[in-house]
Amino acid sequence: MIRVVLPHHLRNLAGVSDEVQVTVASPATISAVLDALETSYPALRGTVRDHGTLKRRAFIRFFACQEDLSHAPPNAPLPDLVVCGAEPLMIIGAMAGG
Repeated sequence: MIRVVLPHHLRNLAGVSDEVQVTVASPATISAVLDALETSYPALRGTVRDHGTLKRRAFIRFFACQEDLSHAPPNAPLPDLVVCGAEPLMIIGAMAGG
């Protein structure tokens, strides 16, 4: 089970109040987690990544184990602490402005 923390607006869209858990096959990757999220919560399709290209949306970031995984390849393995459920994968809505 992979624990996933969603930003408030995506929790509302998915209809959940806290972190969610998804099951992914080994090796666990960001891409596999997003596939499982979109399958379990269809309302999230297109919110974290583009429908056509499957690339991460510009103002979405991924963090795990105090590391920014946003620019890691989508098929790179997740940290072991995330895979075993000790740490969550956090999806964060980035802020911009001046």
